[in-house]
Amino acid sequence: MITLTDKIALVTGAGRGIGRAIAHRFAEEGAKVAVVSRTLENATKVAEEIQAKGGVSWAFALDVSDPGTIESEIPKILAEIEHVDILVNNAGVTRDGLLMRMSTDDWDAVIDTNLRSAFVMIKALSRQFAKRRSGSIINVASVVGLMGNVGQANYAASKAGLFGLTKTVAKELAGRGVTCNAIAPGFIATDMTDSLSDKVKDEAKSHIPLGRFGAVEDVANAATYLAGPGGAYLTGHILTVDGGMSM
Repeated sequence: MITLTDKIALVTGAGRGIGRAIAHRFAEEGAKVAVVSRTLENATKVAEEIQAKGGVSWAFALDVSDPGTIESEIPKILAEIEHVDILVNNAGVTRDGLLMRMSTDDWDAVIDTNLRSAFVMIKALSRQFAKRRSGSIINVASVVGLMGNVGQANYAASKAGLFGLTKTVAKELAGRGVTCNAIAPGFIATDMTDSLSDKVKDEAKSHIPLGRFGAVEDVANAATYLAGPGGAYLTGHILTVDGGMSM
């Protein structure tokens, strides 16, 4: 059963990895997808992939770490795609390093891209969600926000912040029929994990009860569930997709 027919989704960080998988899965479920990436080249590539499969998509370049850019560009995006039914805040970066050596620039870069961008995106679209009295907001966080991780104070703080933002937005917009949930992926096979040594991969897998890394499609499936009819009565929820690592 096609679950997202005629819905319009906007996915940030959709030029590769988890965001790309979510964009493709949403399109397969009948949604029209606004593919948002830092570069127009990456956004266009994914949008064209969706179109080649018969889907409807648009490509937009947007630096979500810059609140001014979001505030100026969202009205232009809405003018082209009409409205947004599903917002997925997936854009994220890492700037790893031990706390005592971490620069404030590295701290700010991660917080701005991973956390502040979600706040600004939700704020920019909140009035249209409220006016339509429906909508689904999905914030892609990480189990690191639940557990912490050595060398990732900035990343862990940004993802933990997303949990608090998610629960607050869920309470504030529930009366307007809008849901807000978070997905917390664990180790997912992406370009980032592919670069790890076999020793590091084996060590990571030893902490995962299912004994393997997840696939980007596993996260996309969770996002599709939350955005579709199955997630209609879920809000303020943190859905871990981690093979049991955080239990």
